[in-house]
Amino acid sequence: MTGDEPARGRGGRTEGHDPEGLDLAHRIAQATRGGQPAPRPRRRKAAAAPKEGPEALGELIQGVIRQQGWSTKINLHHLLGRWPALVGPVNAEHSAPESYVDRVLTVRAESTTWATSLRQIAPQLVAVLNEKLGQGTVERVVVIGPSGPSWKKGKRSVQGRGPRDTYG
Repeated sequence: MTGDEPARGRGGRTEGHDPEGLDLAHRIAQATRGGQPAPRPRRRKAAAAPKEGPEALGELIQGVIRQQGWSTKINLHHLLGRWPALVGPVNAEHSAPESYVDRVLTVRAESTTWATSLRQIAPQLVAVLNEKLGQGTVERVVVIGPSGPSWKKGKRSVQGRGPRDTYG
């Protein structure tokens, strides 16, 4: 051994060197406590143990939903998921809810005939939705018909509205 090499201790480690850094961490922690020994962790009472399982997860999710103010939107989407029960199976086959923005529910119908039919029952639909979701949740239901076909075909199409026919 030459004079330049550090002295080696047990296991080939350099004396005064902890490769994991735990010794240094313990010394720093003890210095911050003013030389006092580390406090012993307290035991929790068995009754204070946190809940586990699906009930605890459900309660946690419900708390987040309430805190974020998502309750109305989630309930509305859940209710609209049962669209056939709200408007009847025949109307549901020919229409679907499209959006809900600023207390207005937009419904798209597949033809102008079905749009007219749904417009006639829109006030009853508003009443049912407000009864189940809370008054003022839905102020009105807007029913729109189908959109017209696009006459733009390719990059070099002619400007204009296309044939003058009515769609929707």
